[in-house]
Amino acid sequence: MEQLAKLLLWQLLLQQSSVVYLYSVPADASNPDSVVVSVLNISATRGSQAVLPCKSYRMVWTQDRLNDRQRVVHWDVYSTYYGDNKMERLCDMYSAGNQRVYSSYNQGRILMPQNAFTDGNFSLVIKDVAESDAGVYSCNLHHHYCHLYETVKIQLDITKKAKAAKEYWDGEKAVIVALEGSTVMLPCVNRNHIWTERHSEEEQQVVHWDRQPPGVPHDRADRLIDLYASGERRSYGPLFIRQKMNITDTAFALGDFSLRISELENADEGTYSCHLHHHYCGLHERRIYQVFVTEPVREKKVVNLTTHNTAPAIDPNVVRGHNVINVIIPESRIHFFQQLGYVLATLLLFVVLLIIVVFITRKRRQRGYEYNVKKYGEKDVNLKEFTVDTTDLTQYKSEDIRLDYKNNILKEKAEQARSFPAKNIDLDKDFRKEYCK
Repeated sequence: MEQLAKLLLWQLLLQQSSVVYLYSVPADASNPDSVVVSVLNISATRGSQAVLPCKSYRMVWTQDRLNDRQRVVHWDVYSTYYGDNKMERLCDMYSAGNQRVYSSYNQGRILMPQNAFTDGNFSLVIKDVAESDAGVYSCNLHHHYCHLYETVKIQLDITKKAKAAKEYWDGEKAVIVALEGSTVMLPCVNRNHIWTERHSEEEQQVVHWDRQPPGVPHDRADRLIDLYASGERRSYGPLFIRQKMNITDTAFALGDFSLRISELENADEGTYSCHLHHHYCGLHERRIYQVFVTEPVREKKVVNLTTHNTAPAIDPNVVRGHNVINVIIPESRIHFFQQLGYVLATLLLFVVLLIIVVFITRKRRQRGYEYNVKKYGEKDVNLKEFTVDTTDLTQYKSEDIRLDYKNNILKEKAEQARSFPAKNIDLDKDFRKEYCK
């Protein structure tokens, strides 16, 4: 009979284990894509300090180095056996501590496996069950670090007949009908890594900052800082960037991962992004910041010059004015350079005009004289249009012209005429004389 009861209990355990997996809600750590939580535009003056706020209390590292109290399991029972509806805490256990039983009556009667947070088996074993043990039991798993809360409910009924012992699902929870005086195990199994892995928590928690210069896409952003919960810090880029961009050392203690940029310059403009990854708890968030650098507003400096000489005693009956001289210092020498530019531009324009006048005058002097002659009613006549055909008389000089002369006097005159050279007639001169008349 006892072996049959144990066999039924093991079969019930296997069946209920599958039920627990179907209705439990584990943390979603399989999604590596970051969710954009916020997009902010931040403007700061050049030379000042800019703070890019990035806070998340879910990333706060609160593990107790001596006792890991982040994960806890406790069993409660809701019973109506004594006529009143009563919720009672039976036992609890931390991941790094011993289990604690609240009632002295249950000492030695109820227990959980000691390796529950290693094996993932949080089942409750009740020895020598009685009718007073009937009720609705709840297995509560709390992960304070990841803010996860899971509950599995099981209803326990007691019967005095062995044939009536059974287990079934009523649509909301598992129901176990156990034989009075036997040992029953209420199954609660959850082997999700967040309940069984302890030493990998701080290794799976990381915060990093990226920077995108203007025009650079997100996949080509420059990594600035990596910060792990274990205390490891990695900074990238040149030394001056690592010195001016930093996160506080107490980031994981306060949940404040804000980036501080000192001595802001125009080259610091761009898109910054804060990535929060908690692979252990399934947290993936991203915050985007558009940083703009503006020029500081310059104010006029007013210097008050007061006389420090010892003054005579002040007569209260005489009203005197304040000896204060207000001297306004100009911001810069821009006004002087503007006036100098106007003078130089005027001189340059004058030199250009002078060069143009000289060039035109020399061009006019190189031209020849053209004569216009008026003919027939004030009509302009160009002498170049007239062509004078001069006959070459040299050939006639060489010829021996034989003429018959009546006497010697005529012959001598003819010879004298042939001996003189041909006379050149300047027609232009004649025309000019006629024109002048």
